This record gives sequence, structure tokens and C-alpha cells, in this order.
Amino acid sequence: MVESYAFLGMFTVQILTGSVLGPALFIRRVRADAASFPVERHAELPFPDVDPKLSAERFATRHRARNTGIAVLGLLLLGWLFTDMRRPGWDLGTVLGLTIVYFLVQTFPTILMGWKGARYMKALRSSSAERRRKAILQRRGLFDFVSPLIVFLAMLSYLLFAALVLYSIRKGLFPPFAGLIQIGAVTLVYAFQGFLLFGSLYGRKRNPLQTHAERVQAIGWLAKKLVHACIAVSLFESLYLMLVVLHLDRWCPFAISAFLVFVAFPRRLPRVDSFGADGRLPPAVRDLSA
Repeated sequence: MVESYAFLGMFTVQILTGSVLGPALFIRRVRADAASFPVERHAELPFPDVDPKLSAERFATRHRARNTGIAVLGLLLLGWLFTDMRRPGWDLGTVLGLTIVYFLVQTFPTILMGWKGARYMKALRSSSAERRRKAILQRRGLFDFVSPLIVFLAMLSYLLFAALVLYSIRKGLFPPFAGLIQIGAVTLVYAFQGFLLFGSLYGRKRNPLQTHAERVQAIGWLAKKLVHACIAVSLFESLYLMLVVLHLDRWCPFAISAFLVFVAFPRRLPRVDSFGADGRLPPAVRDLSA
């Protein structure tokens, strides 16, 4: 029962972090951006008549409402899990599946903002503002933003994880098919992160209003986060495998929920005085299509 109560406590933290604390801090950041957004730069936007403070408040209301609804859904799920996991024969697969599905529901507001952001950037690129910036031909690579040691640790963590899976399969401690699925899943995560990293380093500029210095700072922030995410995934999968090998499967829901809390925990974004340093939308147009 200890592992059940540990999971229920961590799932409560998952609800609070992903649907209460994170959105509250993000709304605070949006309001701060709206208050400091230069009025003289409204003319550069495709919707210059939008009041940034009014738009920020509208965004805050809708974003808070979405996340509040998701938090209430999480509390209802927590109540059901509390009742179900007090039984000795609670189903591990059901608990793991519900934990992951709820996390995907928690990401819905972020996905929605990303979709709106893509629409806004499309409108911004089609406006005359895009012609005001000229490209700067400057070679840049991964090691310009991320330490070679960190990249080496990311590759080493992947190799050690794969070696641990293969060793467990060879010793009969882990099913071969499940082990290969785990290796494939982590490989896909690395490949996807690499795709995002390549696009960030060598893709076209999405925000035409970003200066060169702002874009370099945004690329550096994203590159570090992507590489760190690869390390975190490898370490978590290794821990998950060890729990299974040691017949501590009942601790897996706690481990997964703790990892999801780590993923969702709000972190400090880069910030400079000028517009668009972190590649986000200006406050006046973040919620155009809501």
C-alpha cells in the first residue's frame, strides 16, 4: 500500500503543477509582457489595433478556465484512483494508462497555443513586416550553444540504457519484445528531438520580427532544453526498467507521475528587453482565434 499512497500523492502534485502552478506562472509572464510591450512597435504587427493589456486579460481568463476544468477532471480521477488502488488487486496497466492520458489532456492548452501561434506567424510572414529584416549569413552549429560534454552525456546515457535493456533480455530478466519496444521508443524520442534541433539551427526564421541576437538566444535556449530532455528520457527509462527487473512494478506509476511532474514543472524562460527574445507571440496577439 505504500507505493499506492506514494503514487496518489505524486499524482496530486502532477495535477497542481500542470494545471494550477504552471498556468498561473505563465499568465503572470503574459501580463508582464503586455505591460512592457512598446506601443511604438504595434505598427509592425499585422493587427496593430489590438490592445495588448486587454488581449492579455482575455487570454488569462480563457487559459485559466481551460486549466481549471482540467484540474477538476484530475481531482475526479484522483478520487477514483484512491478508491480503486485501495484494493489489493488494482490493475497496473489501467493506472499507468490513465496517468499518461491525463498528462496528455493537461498538454491540450499548450497545444492549442502552439496552433494559434502557427496561425499568427503565418499572418506575420505574409505581412510587409517580414521585408524589414535581412538575413545574416553566419554559420552556427550545435556546439555553439550546447557544451560538447552535455552532448556526450546525452549519447552515453542512450548507449547505457540500450546496453541495460539488452543485458536484461539476455539474462531473461525482461521480455525481449518489450525491451525492443523500449529501445525503439527512446530512439524515436532522440530522433524527434534531433529533428527539432536541426530545424532550429538551420531552418528559416519563423518570427520575422526577431533580431539576429534575439534569434540566437532563442536557439540556444531551445537547444539546451532538447539535449537535456534526451538525457532525462534515457535516465527515466533506465529507472523504469530497473523497477521491473527488481519486481517493483507497483512503483512504476509513482515513477511515471514523478517524471511527468518534472516535464511539466514551469521553468524560467529567456528574457531580454526587446521584442520576441524567446520566440513567443507578442502579448497583443497571443489569443487571436480564441
